[in-house]
Amino acid sequence: MEEAARLAREGVENGEGGPFGAVVVADGRILGAACNRVVTASDPTAHAEILAIREACRERATFHLEGCTIYTTCEPCPMCLAAIHWARLGRVCYAQTRDDAAAIGFADRRLYAAMATPAVPLEHVPSAAAAEAFRLWQAKPDRTPY
Repeated sequence: MEEAARLAREGVENGEGGPFGAVVVADGRILGAACNRVVTASDPTAHAEILAIREACRERATFHLEGCTIYTTCEPCPMCLAAIHWARLGRVCYAQTRDDAAAIGFADRRLYAAMATPAVPLEHVPSAAAAEAFRLWQAKPDRTPY
């Protein structure tokens, strides 16, 4: 957690983004580490957790991180929580809560609420071409499930 906090402080001091840092650890070894880089990357998905997961996956040459723990300076937002689930991380340890983040101006509460009722209109637009891509995937004998 101390390394995640160090990265968060460094990111704030360098103007990279919010006060967020994350590290992915396995067997006492850091596989991925990052601070929030939303501002400098001009990328709303450049959260510390996402970047640390990407680095850990590259380090392990896989997209699953079973048995790993992510240490993050704040309770993961819905996007990061989804990435944590997709990566199959075994454990999440966080320092500050979503309420702490809201108290300093971050909109996570709005995002958590939007997950229950999407704030962006969703419209089902059936597509034969998209359905064909699904059929191709299902029939592919050498596909890599995830």
